[in-house]
Amino acid sequence: MTRLLSAAAPADIEAVAALLQDGGIAALPTETVYGLAGDALNPTAVQAIYAAKGRPADNPLIVHIAGPDDLSALARKIPSAARLLAERFWPGPLSIVFPRQPHVPDVVTAGLDTVAVRVPAHPAFLDVLRAGGRPLAAPSANRAGSPSSTTAAHVLHDLDGLIPAVLDGGPCTVGVESTVIDLTNKPCLLRPGGVPLEALREVLGEIAVHPAVSGELAANAQPGAPGMKYRHYSPTANVIVVDGDVQHAAEYLGWVGTGESAVLCPAEEAACFSGQRVVTYGSLTDPATLARGLFDALRTLDTPDVTHIYARCPLDETGISRAVRNRLLKAAAFQTVTV
Repeated sequence: MTRLLSAAAPADIEAVAALLQDGGIAALPTETVYGLAGDALNPTAVQAIYAAKGRPADNPLIVHIAGPDDLSALARKIPSAARLLAERFWPGPLSIVFPRQPHVPDVVTAGLDTVAVRVPAHPAFLDVLRAGGRPLAAPSANRAGSPSSTTAAHVLHDLDGLIPAVLDGGPCTVGVESTVIDLTNKPCLLRPGGVPLEALREVLGEIAVHPAVSGELAANAQPGAPGMKYRHYSPTANVIVVDGDVQHAAEYLGWVGTGESAVLCPAEEAACFSGQRVVTYGSLTDPATLARGLFDALRTLDTPDVTHIYARCPLDETGISRAVRNRLLKAAAFQTVTV
């Protein structure tokens, strides 16, 4: 059985840090989602992360550090743009891709010559980093492809018995993974997340957006960051994103819906889908609630009696709403219907 420890207990923080120093793995809370952490410089520990998750070997990991002073141990070159972003957004939900130092294990980077790094904002994760004194690789603490975990209960649902410990730090405050920006050449957004693209552009100016943000990565292409390839964030049900006016969406779903389907939508739209099984995941007036509620709602619908989930995305694709739409498109493997 997996041990459930408390982020509020200093002894539990020390116990998790010792476990990680000894080459073990553990789930830790971050402000984004729970991460499955292991010593980033210990290939055996990192391989254990991949094994517990069932994660494809070509999907690189993000490395977490306690502060910018630890960056040079991982990054071979640190451009001035990275320092500007770190000053503005670290600690926080922003991962930056750098050329890696030679001693960063291939298993962390999936063989790429780059490494993604961030400073998490959750105090418990930072306490573990400081106590252990080692960088931690930490993808989301869930089975590969499933909705990410935003509570310790989610982690235990997926990984109980597969990992030694979970440090319970309460619900995650952001609810979607970190933004990933590549600074090895011209700045390029690889994954939208907790830091909006508009905020990054306030610091750096123009930033390109990788096609994988809104479309499928080619089957033979290697992802430069997590979440760029494969069906992600998805329950067992078939997810379809339904775009267009809500009234037309309701008419369409009244026609195709069955007792085995469900609607996932913002709270403001719920009344339009009368007669359907509806789960809401936040409010259009506060997009941050959509991000916080998304994965929990997808998990609520991950039941044997739901075979199809028709998902409504926020109409505004700016700010955190861009990340919400990205996660739903990935969950749907880019299956969309426009009504």
